[in-house]
Order: sequence, then C-alpha cells, then structure tokens
Amino acid sequence: MADFHQEPQITTLHALYEAFDKGNYLSNLERRLEHHARHEHISLLLPSLFSEMSNAGVLDRIIERIAEVRYLKSIVVALGGAPEEAQFSEARRYFGRLASQHCDVRVVWIDGPRIQDLLAQMAARGIPTGEQGKGQSVWVTLGYLFARDQANIIALHDCDIVTYSRIMLGRLIEPVANPNNDFQFCKGYYARISPTERSMKGRVTRLFVTPFVDTLSTLMCQHGLPELQRFFEYHRSFKYALAGEFCFTSDLARGLNIAYDWGLEVATLSQVYDQLTRRQVAQVDLAPNYEHKHQELSPDDTNKGLHRMVVDIAKFYLTYMRSHGVPLDDSYVDMLLHTYYQNALKYIRKYSYDADVNDLHFDLYEEESAASHFRGFLWDAWMQSKGPQEAKLIPSWNRVAYTFPEIYDRLLEAVEQDNAGEQA
Repeated sequence: MADFHQEPQITTLHALYEAFDKGNYLSNLERRLEHHARHEHISLLLPSLFSEMSNAGVLDRIIERIAEVRYLKSIVVALGGAPEEAQFSEARRYFGRLASQHCDVRVVWIDGPRIQDLLAQMAARGIPTGEQGKGQSVWVTLGYLFARDQANIIALHDCDIVTYSRIMLGRLIEPVANPNNDFQFCKGYYARISPTERSMKGRVTRLFVTPFVDTLSTLMCQHGLPELQRFFEYHRSFKYALAGEFCFTSDLARGLNIAYDWGLEVATLSQVYDQLTRRQVAQVDLAPNYEHKHQELSPDDTNKGLHRMVVDIAKFYLTYMRSHGVPLDDSYVDMLLHTYYQNALKYIRKYSYDADVNDLHFDLYEEESAASHFRGFLWDAWMQSKGPQEAKLIPSWNRVAYTFPEIYDRLLEAVEQDNAGEQA
C-alpha cells in the first residue's frame, strides 16, 4: 500500500521501504527500537483467549516472533476464557516462553478469584467495570501496568494474526517510541486479502464503517454542525478503523475510557480525538497483507458475528450523535440507513473496479447483499439505543484511582500473587 497520500487531520506512515528494501529494513528498525528502549520502557499487552492457544499454530508463531525481539521490557497477557486454575497454569507455562533476562512476563488471570473479587469491590463502590470480553480484559490489564508504574509506551495487538511478523510489531511501536516524533497514539492499518480465495476481506470496515462514517460526515456538513463534521472526518481518515493494533503512551492511556463491546476500536479513536491534538495521532501501514479469523454474518442473531459487531459500532455512533445535540428519531434514522446504503453501493462499485484490476475474485451480489443486511443491522442498533442509553464505556483508570485510591496496590498484589505459584 505504498503511496504518498496524507489525510488532512492525521499523519499516515506508509510502507515505502517495500519498494526497494526488504533485507536491511528489519535490522535497522529493531536497532532503532533497541536504542529507544534505553530511555523508554516499552510494554506489549496481548489480549488472548485460552482457546487461542490451540489455534493451529497461529499463536505459536506469534510467540516465536515476539521472543526474538530485544526492545520489550515487559509483556503482559490479558487472559480471558479461562475459569479453571489449570487453564491459568497452562497459560503461564505457555506464555512463559517469552520471559528473558531483559523482559519479564505476567499473565493477568481475568477470570481468577482475585481479579473477580476486585471487580466486585469496584462495582460495590459504584464503579462500572463492564462485561466479560476483550474490552474488560484490556482495561484490567492496563490497570495492572499502571500499578507497576514502569511502562512509558504500551503496544497492543490481537493473538489471532496469521500473517504476524517482527516488522509488524516494530512498525506499530516505533512511531510512538521515537522521541523525535510528536505521536502519542498510533494505529495500524493493512490490506485484507485472502491468499487462498484471492478476494477482499474486512467486510465491516469496507461495507459498513467507511461508507457509514462518510455519510455521517456529509450529513453533519449539510446540517451546519462543523464540530461533528470534523469528528466524522477524523474517523474517516483512518484506513482501517477497526484494526486491533495500536500503540500509545501510558500518560494518554491512563485517561482513556474503554469500551467493553465491539465498539472498542471506534470508541478508542473517539477518546483519542477528545484528548490529543491531531498532530499527535498517526496511522502506520503494518504489513502488505493481514489475515486473521473471520466472523460469520449471522443475519438472524443480533448477539453473534458481524451482526453484533455492526450493531455495537452503530450504537456507539448513534449515541455519540445524540449526546452532541443531534435529535435522532425514527424518521431521521430511516433516512440515515437508506442514505448509508446508497453510499455503500457506490463504494462497492469502486471495490469491484479495484478487484478487477488486481485479478481478484469479487462477488458483486454478495457484497451488495451484505450491505443490505448491514442496513437492517443499523435499524437494530437504533431500536436498542433508544431512550437514556449511554455508550458502553468503562471509566478511565485516572477516574477509578480517584474513587478507589488503593486500587493500584490491590491490583498489583492480586496479579503478583496469581503469578507467584510454581510452574509445573
């Protein structure tokens, strides 16, 4: 995806090296990162389900690549889906392979009794802690990192990346770690092409988020709402808004509210919009192609697959609009979903041209059918978000520590005690 195009609001960092240098680039990149690591504590946060440990070698490859780098000072795994102590012990042994003389490893047992007790204590104090899932796991693990008070820079990526590489990890971190840059937040982007099917993936980004946010930006301009127009233009600036790979400074992360549903990525972008200037935000091309697990459409079940993903994302945007003065009602949302659909059809035609010139398989009917389903999912989101509904956000750790001053000490103690047992 090597080009020179820059978005007006944020900085885009392209993969220009691919045009001429694929040999020395990695060694030079890691040399720079090792130099930065002398002055900055760089930590990697890995949200992982216990089930991913048996994912046909995908996580094995990720672990092998991470173990080869020398610039990480700590790695913290947010372990979900592991209610049994035996599962936690197995995860400690599995991820323990990453430990080295220069890098320590901790597994945060989200389902463990100590963490669950702390969540209950926070709930008793009126602090919302969200629901079980990636967002809550990331939030708890960030709290542990803040309790340690060591990490200056935190990178985060998923554990189901089939095409993972050290270049991907290094490029994600370097823009924020480099002291010559202004960036406090960097989000990854990439192409999503199936090598076996030779087809475009990333349906929710291509067919929903991009045309939907573009539609909202246009409507806000027509309604004379320049601040909301800039907000949606900012979201539209990201080439892959739903990418789960990003890197930020700990100072920024302490003040971020974290979404605990499928709106995690777009909610994070919104939090960053509120807290940083645009010159402090970047996106970086991480890889020529990116492959991970795919979700089913699930048109008849709002609690599964892409259906739930679209509903959660749409609910976030609809709630954001209402909380910023847009009086939504049935007729407005009816107009919105039809306007979105017409815009999505225009994007689909452009995708078809792109696929054709690149000799990719492209099913025009299937793409239009998916967009039609997404139009219906948008109405589902509206029906669920009516009334005094708020975005599903867990409060920032700055706010939690204000209400519960001893939380960091207790969280640090809980994780350290969990990790203190002998590994068989």
